[in-house]
Order: sequence, then structure tokens, then C-alpha cells
Amino acid sequence: MKILLAEDETDLANAIKALLIHSGYSVDLAEDGQYAVDFAAQNGYDAMVFDIMMPRKDGLEALREIRAAGDTTPVIMLTAKSEIEDRITGLDSGADDYLTKPFAMAELLARLRAMTRRARPEAASVITYANIEVDPSSSELRAVNSISLAFKELKLLELLVKAEGKVITTEEIYDRIWQDDPDTSTKIVLMYISYLKNKLRSVGASCVITGSPESGYTLTEG
Repeated sequence: MKILLAEDETDLANAIKALLIHSGYSVDLAEDGQYAVDFAAQNGYDAMVFDIMMPRKDGLEALREIRAAGDTTPVIMLTAKSEIEDRITGLDSGADDYLTKPFAMAELLARLRAMTRRARPEAASVITYANIEVDPSSSELRAVNSISLAFKELKLLELLVKAEGKVITTEEIYDRIWQDDPDTSTKIVLMYISYLKNKLRSVGASCVITGSPESGYTLTEG
């Protein structure tokens, strides 16, 4: 598998690169955010690991530009900031996961394995409901128009579709999708429900998400 690593701290970048290569990955190293954007435009990657604080473009700017170009490659953000607002900003910019510095190298490897395994399902079938199609292989939501979904948005929409109109509680959604993110809270479910509502509207979907954090959520035609 091929990884794009964007990290400007030379010692840390070299340590992560050596670890990834030793673990069987092929690695391109970008020393700042602009190089990361350039690498992503020129090459295909199985995953990307971005530091947030970098020169020229920071990791968030670089990721927004990459996502705007239609690239849905899974991304882990590395940050020295631990406040939940900073983590939410990273997720809102298109990140699929994050690690707060300092972190254990073994955890980075485990998260990469989990993320790439889930992001590339074997022979994944397109899921349909009402007039929408959800394509797990491309992380795309289609109806009248189409739009890309972030990894957690894809998992949340799949969960709602497969529930076949049944109510799913906030706690169940959190446990099913954010079980690997102990530093988050159930408040993140409401944020992603809001994201999905907007994306369903933007593609002209004939189904809507109804409910609340207290009552739970369901996907219904209408």
C-alpha cells in the first residue's frame, strides 16, 4: 500500500516514514502542505497522514483543497492540539481520523490498517433507498446530483439505510461508528447527522433523516 505522509518536523517525519516502510508500506514524504497537495494531484494513495501545523499550507488547508478536487482517500490528521473544537475542525475539513501528539507508533499503524481495510471493501455493492444510491467503493452519494462522502458520513448513511426505517438511538450510532474514538462524545453524532441532511438535500434525495438526539434517528421517504 502507498501512503502520503505530510510532516515538516524532520525527526518525526523520518521516524514515521521508517516505521511505515518497515511495516511494508510505500511512502512519499511531503515537507509542507503545498507539496502534499501536489503529490495528491499527481499520484494515487491508499491513505494519507497529515500534520496540521505545516508551512506554506497547513494540513487543514491542504486537505480542503484535496477534497475539493474530489479525492476521497482516507486521511489521518496528526495534531498537537487536544481540544475537541480542533478535532472537529479537522473532521469538518474532510479528515477520517486523528491522532493527538504525542502518540504511540503502534496506534498509528493500527489506525491505518483499520482505516484502509474499511475504506476499500471487497466487491462492495451499491446500496439503494428511495431515489438515492450509496456507492461504498467510491464513497459517493447519488440521486439527481452526486456528492462525495467522508468515511464516517458513509458509515452513518449505510447504517441508516440498512435499518430499513427503524429508529436508531444516538448511543447505538455512536457505539457502531465511533467505537475507536474514545476522545469524542455522542455530540458528534448530531454534527454528522446535520452534514448528511445537507448532503441529501444537495443531491435532490427523496428521503430525509428525522429525529433528535433524545429520540434517535431514522431515514424515511418524503
